[in-house]
Amino acid sequence: MSALTVVTLCTGNAARSVMAGTMLAQLAEHEGLDLRVRTAGTHVIEDQPASTRVRSAVAAIGELDVVALRAHRSHQLTEEDCVAADLIVAMEADHVAYVRRVHPEAAGRTATMRRLVSELSLLHDDPRSRIRAAKLELQDLAEEIDVSDPLGGDQLAYNRCAQEIWDLSQALVVLLG
Repeated sequence: MSALTVVTLCTGNAARSVMAGTMLAQLAEHEGLDLRVRTAGTHVIEDQPASTRVRSAVAAIGELDVVALRAHRSHQLTEEDCVAADLIVAMEADHVAYVRRVHPEAAGRTATMRRLVSELSLLHDDPRSRIRAAKLELQDLAEEIDVSDPLGGDQLAYNRCAQEIWDLSQALVVLLG
């Protein structure tokens, strides 16, 4: 089976999607899961590096290599990203709504990280079947619980966000395996 391509998505591709992308990629590598991870945002200032708060928050997890964050540059979600993605992991309902509006062909492969962790079933043998079976395009966005945005917060807010994403990432990697 070919590699599963996952796009993590937040607003500015500056914090949450960067953390999630880093965590998913490293967890997948550790588990021997063939996963390609891209990160993107819905409203991005292109080519910005990961902030020191993001790097510190990821480092605070203790099990992650922050060196990969040095190469990060913010990136606006594109049609190419959506076509390539087997799954788009959004950090909040607004990001899912954006994909449904701007890239409707990707709606069935887009959901919040929390929704994916709660809805993907291990009843199907492969992750692509699990994603299709979840009928993500039909999910009611009013019921979503977003991953908290640390933007504008202090280091503790970033650390809390990183821990929240770390917990979700560990569960998601199991469901994608």
